[in-house]
Amino acid sequence: MRYPTAISQLLGFRIVAIGEATATIELDVDATLHGNQQGTVHGGLLCELADAAIGTAHSTLMQEGESFTSIDLKATFLRPVWQSRLRATAWASHRGRTISHYRCEIQREDGKTVVTVESAVMTLRGGTAQGR
Repeated sequence: MRYPTAISQLLGFRIVAIGEATATIELDVDATLHGNQQGTVHGGLLCELADAAIGTAHSTLMQEGESFTSIDLKATFLRPVWQSRLRATAWASHRGRTISHYRCEIQREDGKTVVTVESAVMTLRGGTAQGR
């Protein structure tokens, strides 16, 4: 596993916990820095946080010569965030040989869920994994 990634460093993500096909990542957010036109934390940042947690979880399953890529991501936004420590927890809901499915919940520091994310990840082997 390559961590921290360049994007994780840029955005300030922190791994809190990691296990087989699970990961939890934290990020301190503030709408004055991470905001959208409505004055709340941008949904794209929330998706990136979830994607990082999912990718970190899936990376725990990689064998020598394997890599992976996300093939979809669906976010359901439940409530806004202005300023908070966010915690993204991802886990595999289905582990297949090639395609695995993940869920991720991001919660504010008050324990309320901000967004739920589902994603499918494809494990790459052989020539398709080279250079990734």
